[in-house]
Amino acid sequence: MNWEIVIGLEVHVRLKTESKLFCACSAKFGDPANTNICPTCAGLPGSLPTLNSLAVQRAATIAAALGSALQARSEFARKSYFYPDLPKGYQITQYEHPLAVGGELVVHEGGREVRFVLQRVHLEEDAGKLIHNRKDGVTLIDLNRAGVPLAEIVTEPTVSGPGEARLFLNGLKRTLQYLEVSDCNMEDGSLRVDANVSVRRPGAGLGIKQELKNLNSLSGIETSLGVLVESQIATLESGEPVLQRTFAASDGYVTPMRQKEEGADYRYFPEPDLLPLEVTPQRARSITDSLPELPEARRTRFVTEFALTPSEAEVLTSGRDVADFFESVAVATRGTDAHQAAGWVINETLALWSGAEAPFSSSFLAEVIGLVNNKALSRQAAKKVLLEMARSPTSEGVAELVARMGVGLEADASQMEQWVEAVLAEYADEAARLRAGEGRLMDFLMGRVMAASRGTADPHVARQLISEKL
Repeated sequence: MNWEIVIGLEVHVRLKTESKLFCACSAKFGDPANTNICPTCAGLPGSLPTLNSLAVQRAATIAAALGSALQARSEFARKSYFYPDLPKGYQITQYEHPLAVGGELVVHEGGREVRFVLQRVHLEEDAGKLIHNRKDGVTLIDLNRAGVPLAEIVTEPTVSGPGEARLFLNGLKRTLQYLEVSDCNMEDGSLRVDANVSVRRPGAGLGIKQELKNLNSLSGIETSLGVLVESQIATLESGEPVLQRTFAASDGYVTPMRQKEEGADYRYFPEPDLLPLEVTPQRARSITDSLPELPEARRTRFVTEFALTPSEAEVLTSGRDVADFFESVAVATRGTDAHQAAGWVINETLALWSGAEAPFSSSFLAEVIGLVNNKALSRQAAKKVLLEMARSPTSEGVAELVARMGVGLEADASQMEQWVEAVLAEYADEAARLRAGEGRLMDFLMGRVMAASRGTADPHVARQLISEKL
């Protein structure tokens, strides 16, 4: 409680484009090593960069969604450093004149609203990738990633702890996925994070910051930041100074890499082979007007339009595909309590969801809900139908699938009476105790009736028959 944590985040987002930022090489992830390279991205003398317009549009879309002010004129710069995976000996990025400045990300969690202030959004190219072979003691270089377009999103140093950092990144990732500008797959490196961390006494100036590089999982980010914060506090409380260092994070451990660089170390200067990037007011308005409904706005609308609880809306807006699916179900089942549609999506559908693909269509789920509401299908049987469709997709409609599975509710009165009488005869002791007032046994006997009917007995009718016969 005697220390304040100050964290600033730099998030590198791989933009969804077919080609790289400054050449026509494929930006596809996972291709065989060094198959997507050319003289430009390999940094050969005399090669010249050509700017990818779609990458600019993607980065500008991110900026607009985050409320950052798109600059009428931005410039590229060379950031010089020497590393085996950077063939040119410099990275083309934006420095003094970024694509956009300012902005904020608003995230709701557990009934609270948290606002994260942003510093800038800019474009840059990615470096290659080093592959360390510990067995043979060699390091291989794959330049497929060199030149892949990135948007870098930089926060102000106002993130107040590891948990808040994770909250910000989760909210940012969700926003980016709504925009469909990146797949945000952290395992593949589509979203990587650098963090600057310092601690200070309340009211004091900023402390010495240390840097964590290339964090690529939400849990790892929170854990690694926590380790570095605890280390800084322990160092300061022992009377020792905190050293300005850069660390690598892996599996909750932090390992010193080198002394932390400053801007002067990179010898920034304007990129001579690229003209300044200009965004007209008309183009800026066009990008803003084309934005989809973002997750926070959609969460608020779900609460007001569908009368959902904030927690329901939070789950249902966790992904654009999930939100679209729920809204289609809710519209198709108008007249039904939206909480019911939300429950079917949250409790029965999300468990069957695989990647970006819904397990079945929204119209299929809406029809199943309608059968349950019309007492033509029990909820237990409905779950079986949904599971069958998810596991073995078919072109059959709901009615055909229900008939083939034989799980529709039995409406024949004589058949229903036979099942109830058989259960009451087999469990005569439990029936007598229920008659005597042991109400909890109703559910037991109902379960036996449903088992005898293989889930096809109408539960409302079965309950009524049990009551009448006792």
